[in-house]
Amino acid sequence: MSDNSVQGLTARYGSNWRWLAVCTVMLGTIATVLSATVVNVALHEIMVEFGIRQGQVHWLATGFIAAMTTTMLASSWLLDHFGVRKTLALAMVMFTLISLAGGLANSPGQLIAARIGQGAMAGLMQPMGMYLVFRIFPRNRRGQAMGIYGMGVVLAPALGPVLGGFLVDQLNWRFVMFAPAPVTFIGVFMALRFLPTPASQPAPYRFDLPGLVLLGATVGLSLDTLNRMQNLGGQEARVAIEAVVALVLLAIFVRRERRIKHPLVNVSLLRKPSFLYANIGAMALGLALFGSTYLIPLYVQTTLGYTATQAGLLMLPAGIVLGMTFPLAGKLADRGGDARKLVIFGMAMFASSAILFSLSDITLAFGWLALWTVFGRIGIGFMLPSLSIGALNPLKPEELGAGSSTINFTRQLGGAFGVNIVALTIEFGEHSAGVPTINAFHAAWWLVAVFVALAVVPVWRMRV
Repeated sequence: MSDNSVQGLTARYGSNWRWLAVCTVMLGTIATVLSATVVNVALHEIMVEFGIRQGQVHWLATGFIAAMTTTMLASSWLLDHFGVRKTLALAMVMFTLISLAGGLANSPGQLIAARIGQGAMAGLMQPMGMYLVFRIFPRNRRGQAMGIYGMGVVLAPALGPVLGGFLVDQLNWRFVMFAPAPVTFIGVFMALRFLPTPASQPAPYRFDLPGLVLLGATVGLSLDTLNRMQNLGGQEARVAIEAVVALVLLAIFVRRERRIKHPLVNVSLLRKPSFLYANIGAMALGLALFGSTYLIPLYVQTTLGYTATQAGLLMLPAGIVLGMTFPLAGKLADRGGDARKLVIFGMAMFASSAILFSLSDITLAFGWLALWTVFGRIGIGFMLPSLSIGALNPLKPEELGAGSSTINFTRQLGGAFGVNIVALTIEFGEHSAGVPTINAFHAAWWLVAVFVALAVVPVWRMRV
């Protein structure tokens, strides 16, 4: 049996085995982000085939992100009990099977259920990369490693819409569900081969299942409340009741997490100012990344008449530029640059991109729209590595698992609510013959710009 300890992997593959491990977890990240973004260019075709409105179809995006947001907090317990190797391999197996099932769905309910299942497995996979980087790399190389690993985060958004557009136009929207399966299938074998077994494990402790149920119910009810607000007629009482129940469940969850010995969310970490402010910035990053990735394809296909392929090609240059930005931002962070300034520069770039989109009209050329998208992705490229370093560098080694799952959770939470709020803004906006007009999309872009700009305040208070 192969020795998959750190020492065994070093003896077998040399000192560069760490990069093989990074490539392995990068596959998991590529699959999760690919599955989160590739479906966006297929939303129009799914609406047509199943005869559903934007208010329902957006659950393919928000259901995925909500499930991913909830389950990723279980990753800390899984890492403590099974290690990154077994946890990631099993999650990849399940993700592959669920993706195949989703491509065979015969109803909107089955498709949404598959997307929720994908999101649940993606939530287990995504924190693994950050955890691994901070475990196996020395402090002065973490920025570079996060930059390289971060290319996995951006490679999928770069290629996902292009791949999705090609699959939708040339084959069928169902192939966008199949698309991530080969990535995770390969990742299973790489995880078993290149990832280390735990150096040590804490004494077994009970998983906070009640906390997970409470959190999942809180997130689900909150998102359903926002969704029902898109069509309030006759549902005012239900919306009000759901909102109150969600707040009560949140209060119960927070109280429970503060009192039990092994909570789902280590609330004590949030007492560290740099960690708290980095998490607030991560919520803005989630809104920026997932909100814009949802908004851009729908915007250009609905109001400008772009095909799915054209919508994907529009985002390709931005993805390439983002892949170039990540390593640069990571190196700047390693060299002692002020993480706050790097994050704020990124926020300013993204907010500028959103404002430019909000001022665009139907006569704007493809090249200008692609350039606005590039500005936004440069901003995201500067935000992610610095926020990760600002959040995790002050933590102790034994806190890295909880810290990485928490900051990934807050980023995804920002994405889940961001997509839902964007969809709500569009639905409340101006419509013509049941279709959102360009003014409805402009309002959504302004909303995104304001949210990201406001996050500058807590980020400036972050200390690294």
